[in-house]
Amino acid sequence: MIGGGLAGCEAAWQAARQGAEVDLYEMRPVRSGPAHATAHLAELVCSNSLRGAALENAVGLLKEELARLDSVIVCAARESCVPAGGALAVDRARFASAVEARIAREPRIALHREEVLEIPLDRPAVVACGPLPGDAFLERIDALVASRHGARLHYFDAASPIVAADSIDDAAMYRKSRYEKGDGDDYLNIPLDARQYARLLHDLRTLPRYEAKSFDDARYFEGCLPIEEMADRGDDVLRFGPMKPVGLRDPRTGVTPYAVVQLRNENRERTAYNLVGFQTRLTWPSQREAFRRLPGLANAEWLRLGVMHRNTFLEAPKLLERSLRLRGTAALYFAGQITGAEGYVEAAACGAMAGIHAARALLEREPVEVPSETALGAVVAHLQNAHTPDFQPSNVTWAAFPPLAPPVRDKAARRRRMAERALAALDGFLERLQPELAGVGTKAG
Repeated sequence: MIGGGLAGCEAAWQAARQGAEVDLYEMRPVRSGPAHATAHLAELVCSNSLRGAALENAVGLLKEELARLDSVIVCAARESCVPAGGALAVDRARFASAVEARIAREPRIALHREEVLEIPLDRPAVVACGPLPGDAFLERIDALVASRHGARLHYFDAASPIVAADSIDDAAMYRKSRYEKGDGDDYLNIPLDARQYARLLHDLRTLPRYEAKSFDDARYFEGCLPIEEMADRGDDVLRFGPMKPVGLRDPRTGVTPYAVVQLRNENRERTAYNLVGFQTRLTWPSQREAFRRLPGLANAEWLRLGVMHRNTFLEAPKLLERSLRLRGTAALYFAGQITGAEGYVEAAACGAMAGIHAARALLEREPVEVPSETALGAVVAHLQNAHTPDFQPSNVTWAAFPPLAPPVRDKAARRRRMAERALAALDGFLERLQPELAGVGTKAG
């Protein structure tokens, strides 16, 4: 397993559960990537949220499916969760520690802290290098996919700022979760009137931004656009996006604000908050200038300002099979964001599937196919969608599930029925997966 992020750790864990012995390689701390700040396995770099937890939410269903697979990522996330309304958000440090502890206790996993520069083709292997591998390793991937008519595509990904809790004036804010989900006080909300909203739009559109420099084609993931890019698209885009006030009526006044900036708990102790949806490529001085004008943030201490980083992914429909094996290879699998599966949970899901498939290939067991009715199957369906002319990263969505027969018109009822169908299909899949655990597994690369 190459890469100790969420996908690599999950791949190693699932392969070990199948009975294979696994070598897991992580280059940090020997060498660090541009988006990482620590040497921890499974470091979360863009957000501390694993998004919605309800089964009526596609990613919530995906988390439940992973939990039933005894996912190292989901189990660690649930152990280290912090209040976040209807979402599963975690304390980053506790989450990484929980993952590392489980990996360390698993006797079938050997962790190697060294950089891999060659991709093994003589034994089952999983490449879970994330979207930012080193240039030398990217050259190896290019060499593999060039003859398979693939392309290494780039887009720019952005992370939101984090502010110290004790530096904000919460008198200008109110605690409330959208639609009263969770405990009702998991988010701090900054209400904006039309004038304040217009001022923010002006700042986002006019203050200096970081230039793309060596990358000419800045392709953004539509589900994680920089906030200034959304501002450029129209006056009301933010009000109907990350700053929508729906479900956030101010309890002090009984009035729904014109727009709302939400601050989400960054850790369990609530010593830091993440500005929800404020991923940005504004320069750091620009961010300080724009965000200090928001009510309650005049004296904010920024623990992290927004950053931009490159993301790299394969043209999966052309290059990967349903098992996530690279076409034309015997047993080389890819997992995580490099496949075009966007999101922490989706990365873990890819890791789980690649780890299972690689282990079964190694142990010469009958291949299994993830049921299309499941959320895991929906992740695969996106990666196999050859009908879209310009393949782009995507989170798991209900659109990737097969439709119900007969159809159910009510959306909530339809999603509940699809979730029930998915979990029933997963149960059958789990029966076929029962590992024949031996005292000594077979060594995997």
